[in-house]
Amino acid sequence: MIFSSPYFLFLYLPIVLLLYYVSPLRWRNLVLLAVNLVFYGWGEPVYILIMFASIAIDYTHGILVTRCKARGNNAGARAAVASSVIFNLGLLGVFKYSDFLIGSVNALLGTSIPLTGLELPIGISFYTFQTMSYTIDVYRGDARCQKDIITFGTFVTLFPQLIAGPIIKYKDLDDQLEQRDHHVEKFASGVQRFVIGAAKKVLLANALGPLWDVYLATPPGQLTTLGAWLGIVAFSLQLYFDFSGYSDMAIGLGRMLGFEFLENFDHPYLSKSASEFWRRWHISLGSWFREYLYFPLGGSRVGKGRMIFNLLVVWAATGIWHGASWNFLIWGLYYFFWITLEKLWLGAWLERAPGWLGHLYGIAVAAVGWAIFAVEDFPTMGNYLAAMFGLGAGLLDSTFLYYLRNYLIVLVIACIAATPFGANVWRKLPERARQVAFPVLMCAGLVLTTAYLVDGTYNPFLYFRF
Repeated sequence: MIFSSPYFLFLYLPIVLLLYYVSPLRWRNLVLLAVNLVFYGWGEPVYILIMFASIAIDYTHGILVTRCKARGNNAGARAAVASSVIFNLGLLGVFKYSDFLIGSVNALLGTSIPLTGLELPIGISFYTFQTMSYTIDVYRGDARCQKDIITFGTFVTLFPQLIAGPIIKYKDLDDQLEQRDHHVEKFASGVQRFVIGAAKKVLLANALGPLWDVYLATPPGQLTTLGAWLGIVAFSLQLYFDFSGYSDMAIGLGRMLGFEFLENFDHPYLSKSASEFWRRWHISLGSWFREYLYFPLGGSRVGKGRMIFNLLVVWAATGIWHGASWNFLIWGLYYFFWITLEKLWLGAWLERAPGWLGHLYGIAVAAVGWAIFAVEDFPTMGNYLAAMFGLGAGLLDSTFLYYLRNYLIVLVIACIAATPFGANVWRKLPERARQVAFPVLMCAGLVLTTAYLVDGTYNPFLYFRF
């Protein structure tokens, strides 16, 4: 089930809110746990068993870590953390990477080892990282052990951010799981954020997706340089509004239920460097890798050689986290190259350079990166990148002019919406004007989104594959 579907909007969500708010406060986590499992099992009920296993394993390991530390058995506590990490990474490895590894071995050695054919459980990359961080934080003393398995299960399965983030650390949600605020203003703020996210996803991301599909399917000999750039701009904006729209909806749903989740995006296409881009894009993932991988390896507080190694490990992991395909690993190493370069000398030069040059550099790095990210087939990727750089491709053709003319309005709207321009204009309006315009805009957004969902068939969520 996805948020931008009539089933979710007009069946599941109203029932959940009704059950939640008619329940006594002490039962609300239990109600949430039940509806969370229904949400997750909607498409493939068998994978609820994996969710139960994740809850049971990490719940018991949190208790083991606490007991070992209370007895002064630090070795036992570390063993419990290691066991939890091995379980979570093993779960992720079996379902996400086993066929990738088998296929790679077959291609390299000429063997014919049969693939497992396992379906990828939706959101497994997100919730395994969340549960893994819980045990680590209990060991570090950054989070208290949760003795109530219902409360812990609610954290693991929380449907607003279960299958595509933001990645929520237990220590950031601990107090809210026990006691959270429920009031009209917070609920209304959640509805507002949800509608904005739905509009970003449905009215912008879905509108731009077909343009990228056209250029992805264009034969190499027919791809022009400006056409290739038009396609990758469309994909860059589609991915941003798809994922940030989902994050907005998740944050909004959390507020409707009394939770406050951390932000996951901060206008990434305004970045002036690759490093800044990753401080603004998928903030929860970048934060997770810094806290649980980069800093434990020594971060930047080591010699240059070791720092480069640490960055290599982090960006290789970041790339492969996104998918079981070589292009994702290459994409991660691509960012390793640019961020390492920025840390060594390029970053200092960019700080002195004119702002427009930094923006141009940041957008170019991101766009080329998305071409690597989006195309899994190496020959197709090579042809697309070659066309972007004008190698063996014409500058433009009538097809480019046709699609530019037809998509120009939505592209301009999307480019403006990817900046704080709209929010800044809104803040400058008189209070009375905002009071009048706000309900009109919210109703219009909801009506247009619903109409598009009822009438349209193109409604993927790109990050569900991860």
